[in-house]
Amino acid sequence: MSTADSTQQSISILVKQLEALGLESHRNTLLKHGAQEPLFGVKIEEMKKLMKPYKNDLAFACALFDTGIYDAQYMAGLLSDGSKMSAAQLQHWVETANSQGIREYSVAWVTAESLHAISLALAWIDSDNPDIAAAGWCTLSSYISVTDDADLDLKLLQKLLKRVQAGIHQAPNRVCYCMNGFVIALGCYVPALSEAAIQAGKKIGEVVVDVGDTSCKVPFSPDYIAKVAQRGSLGKKRKTTKC
Repeated sequence: MSTADSTQQSISILVKQLEALGLESHRNTLLKHGAQEPLFGVKIEEMKKLMKPYKNDLAFACALFDTGIYDAQYMAGLLSDGSKMSAAQLQHWVETANSQGIREYSVAWVTAESLHAISLALAWIDSDNPDIAAAGWCTLSSYISVTDDADLDLKLLQKLLKRVQAGIHQAPNRVCYCMNGFVIALGCYVPALSEAAIQAGKKIGEVVVDVGDTSCKVPFSPDYIAKVAQRGSLGKKRKTTKC
């Protein structure tokens, strides 16, 4: 059996395992948060129990992502080592993601780990497709949270902060939400720009986003940053944004 055939056989087995673990209640919750069919409704903790044989197998993760199944794509994001992914692979992922949850989380996670994080994020935020633009802002937020300040281009980040301040209220719904997340990430993870993020957040004011039939809230960025500062976590980087 060829390697490709073996991979596809393993994918078929895993997809059946995921399908068996699906819960209708969780499936309905994911649908309310924008997930699209095909969708099983597998909880993340159940996915993680299946991951060990495939961890950091990029070819397997990419084949899993190509199933188009929401749960499989989410798991592919958890499995992948983004530092080993090419720009073409990441572009393919953002273009073929099942829905906003995959683009804004799974795709953003692995892109933030890659050598192409900034170049792709900047290209994506300029996209005419709001789904891809939203993914670009989430990629920037993830990148900020895992990258040492010494390796960040603070002038670029300041420029992007001004762009958010000027355009957030005119941005499409999910782009608006992810821009707000960028302000929060900048304020929480980059101490040198925390005050600038707070002041920008105050000038932006309340951010209104249609969150559909969910209980999600849109944080007021200055308050969120202040709470992080109060618990002494300002500037504390994450090892990974995957969860």
